[in-house]
Amino acid sequence: MTAPMQGALRPTLYRFKLGDFEMMTVLDSFAVRDGLGSVHAGGAKPGEVEALARANNIDPNRFEHPFVPVLVNTGKQLVLFDTGNGTLAKDNEALKGRVPDGHLVERMAQAGYRPEDVDVVAFTHCHPDHIGANFTGGKPTFPNARYTLAAAEFDYWKKGEGISEARKPTKFQFDKLMAPLADRCTFLNPGDEVVPGIRAVDCAGHSAGLTGYHVESGGKRVLLWADTCLHYVCGVQRPDWTIGFDDNQQKAVETRKRILKMAAAEKFMVVGFHMPFPSLGWIDTMADGTHRWVAAGYQMNV
Repeated sequence: MTAPMQGALRPTLYRFKLGDFEMMTVLDSFAVRDGLGSVHAGGAKPGEVEALARANNIDPNRFEHPFVPVLVNTGKQLVLFDTGNGTLAKDNEALKGRVPDGHLVERMAQAGYRPEDVDVVAFTHCHPDHIGANFTGGKPTFPNARYTLAAAEFDYWKKGEGISEARKPTKFQFDKLMAPLADRCTFLNPGDEVVPGIRAVDCAGHSAGLTGYHVESGGKRVLLWADTCLHYVCGVQRPDWTIGFDDNQQKAVETRKRILKMAAAEKFMVVGFHMPFPSLGWIDTMADGTHRWVAAGYQMNV
């Protein structure tokens, strides 16, 4: 007797100890897209994308785009970093078929967390895939939380000056999903503390105030770099290539180089919002001075 096909099955939660903290990555959703080169390799010479793809054993055209919020339990406060896609596709006709449904809340429940348990929601930036689950049924999804966000990021979207045509839908979602929470927000500058052990890191470029977060406990460190690199091969191995999703492409290139150099030198682990799940790894420096993403093995399990 032949067993029936069951379809793909993949992990969606990964929790580990970081000193005295618990940290968890959550696969909110993912999309498979066409156009590896057209999205992630602006300025590449003919044949370069194909050669890099072959060298890394990935498809030279199609790529997976995951969306990965993070939870950190410090023992005193539960901090959520970004809220994922939520119901963006259901609520916006223009986004149907373009963004996947978010599953953050249901997957948090599988791991033992309720929305009411979240004490802080720390946003990396205000692009829709990071604020999509801020509200449920017209009410804040995380009713007991305060919010943190870079002052530069909030001000940019609030003013709405010089926003490109392509980003006008982002401004619309900001006004709908982020601006109403302003009175519950703490606005951050680089280096500011969110809670003890968690500090804001300047990663501006992909967005006006893109904020990473340095998480440290018991001598263990992890950097949440958010959307600094949007693809684990192109963004890391070829940081000079511009990316269609970046709001300020040249600034984003400069930031990628700076953050990659820092992560490689400091040898701390990194979580990337769009890195392959569980989205945890480190940055290795190769013989030619370029970098590569190395997925975590069991380092956080022993």
